[in-house]
Amino acid sequence: MASVTTAPYGSWKSPISSQMVSESSVAFQEIRLDGDRVHTGTFYWSELRYEEGGRYVICSQKAGEDACKEWTPKDFNARTRVHEYGGGAFFVHGGHVYFSNFSDQRMYLQKTPDDAPEPITPNDCGWRYADGQYHATKGLIYCIREDHSLVEKKEAKEPKNTVVCINPNTQEQNVLAEGCDFYSGARVSPDGKKIAWIQWNHPNMPWDNTSLRVADLNEKGDGVVEGSEKEIAGGCSLIQPSWTPYGELLYISDKTNWWNLYHLTTTGNHDNLLPRDAETGSPHWVFGHPNYAVDQGGSGKIVTVTKGELGVVNMLTREYHKIDTCYTSHSKLALSQDGHTLYCDAGSPTQFSCIVKINTENGEVTVIKKSKESSLDTGYFSIPTEISWDTSDGGKSYGYFYPPQNKDFNAPEGTLPPLLVKAHGGPTGQTMNVLNLKNQYFTSRGMAILDVNYRGSTGYGTEYRNMLKGKWGIYDMDDCCSGAESLANPKDGSEPKVNKDMLCIDGGSAGGYTTLACLTFRKVFKAGASHYGIGDLGALARDTHKFESRYLDLLICPYEGDGIKVYEERSPINHVEKLNCAMALFQGDEDKAIPPNQAEEMYEAVKKKGHPTMYILFKGEQHGFRKAENIQKALDGEFYFFAKVFGYTPADTHISFEIENLKE
Repeated sequence: MASVTTAPYGSWKSPISSQMVSESSVAFQEIRLDGDRVHTGTFYWSELRYEEGGRYVICSQKAGEDACKEWTPKDFNARTRVHEYGGGAFFVHGGHVYFSNFSDQRMYLQKTPDDAPEPITPNDCGWRYADGQYHATKGLIYCIREDHSLVEKKEAKEPKNTVVCINPNTQEQNVLAEGCDFYSGARVSPDGKKIAWIQWNHPNMPWDNTSLRVADLNEKGDGVVEGSEKEIAGGCSLIQPSWTPYGELLYISDKTNWWNLYHLTTTGNHDNLLPRDAETGSPHWVFGHPNYAVDQGGSGKIVTVTKGELGVVNMLTREYHKIDTCYTSHSKLALSQDGHTLYCDAGSPTQFSCIVKINTENGEVTVIKKSKESSLDTGYFSIPTEISWDTSDGGKSYGYFYPPQNKDFNAPEGTLPPLLVKAHGGPTGQTMNVLNLKNQYFTSRGMAILDVNYRGSTGYGTEYRNMLKGKWGIYDMDDCCSGAESLANPKDGSEPKVNKDMLCIDGGSAGGYTTLACLTFRKVFKAGASHYGIGDLGALARDTHKFESRYLDLLICPYEGDGIKVYEERSPINHVEKLNCAMALFQGDEDKAIPPNQAEEMYEAVKKKGHPTMYILFKGEQHGFRKAENIQKALDGEFYFFAKVFGYTPADTHISFEIENLKE
């Protein structure tokens, strides 16, 4: 038997290095099947490659073959910037791949993996494309277009979003729907006679209030019949419309407080196919991540994901059965046209995200590709437990608790570990119980983690998600602080699980704001790390991109009149005199959403007050780090910073960073 060493928490030697986190690792973005029945048997996916500077690459595999083919040439990047967050960057028809290229945002046609991509949209128009569909009956592409031409000329403040059709042969484009601020999910019926889409306006986000519309197409399919447009449903969050092979409409709605799947019948009824107090949908931050998939063969079979559970519901009989897999998370569904084979992205607390093929009849699972190849012993993995705790205003919050875990070490009896509280981004986001090496990097070194789904997070119903409205900068802080205190000083008489003198917090983007706010306005945490976090809410309201430009109207209040004072009151950058703890900051120098000056001001304020602080600026990075070397440096830097602040000695002796005001 291997010996187990007794050593203080935080000093454990771990095989999970920062290099392991990013090297030989990809993140799966989208999964697609060919829309042409003749070209079945091949499926396609795109992956974010950290070792290639964050390039997005489209790959494919043919049924019965083990080899994968790579489509995207080295000088291309299959990534769209619609809504800035992108998604829905490619689709497939007739064995041909259509994709948006990051550098010029033009749409390209690639006929084979060996062929050079051919542009099928004009150059230098300021147009971006996402969420496309090729319709064989019409020979046209239907997608969302975002026009930045007037913004680039400084003749408009925001880009214009529309639903368009594109003739790939002539590059001619026609607008089918316009006048609203945003559009998504443009889908043409199988017979080519109707088109459905989702639209919404400021200040709503797609998880607030949207409208599902349907209109008749003209015979050519390049225009909408005048007077035919009508609203099918509205007044709540409606997402992801699609058509059955019979020409009936499916969509997801949260009108019951939960995102459930609905079927619009020929008689006009809106039937909830799977009524549950659980989410089938997810927030529309990016395009191209469907939460259900329809059998186009006519069986009535629909594969769904509800709170991670994979299942099949028959829209004709309403029968449902769960598909048992060894995974706890399933996403990005693509169902073969015979309904027997499902492709998706799957993961669990002990298994890396991977693309799998699942037989929907018997549940047989075949792994196609893993996001990371590793022979790591699961004895180094901390298995999270979902917990809840009481928080402010009589509320309840949720999260996943990861205890320290390393099969080679234990801690001296009577000692407790440091706790790292993690605040996810969004803030309309959600943390999941899937294997995340960034978390395991910390837990395998002897730190505990609380990954918080504060009020406002998705996955717990609309009412829970809406609790953050008007309360961002209050409830998210309350929930992170009360979560830490519930583990350090339990009120139920149970034993503490973490060291009350070693509480720290981190987060990126909106989670970075929560981190900075907790460190500024609360006295719970002794240290924190902000990754491209928001320090100035007013600057965010004034300068951010269109998709989020009115997001804060609902999360805080409109940025006008007396509301400006609220932004000032909740902005950490305006209250640096209250900072009395250590802070590390990590920032990209090309970040347009959160400019570097916000991090620099916070850094200078902490340094001036004499508290330990560290600031690392990454060249060439935008909002979020995509380069492997920068991901590694940010991870090592954060752990090193906490170790020095709390006074434990990291086992990784080769890691060293400069920390201002550090008292040995």
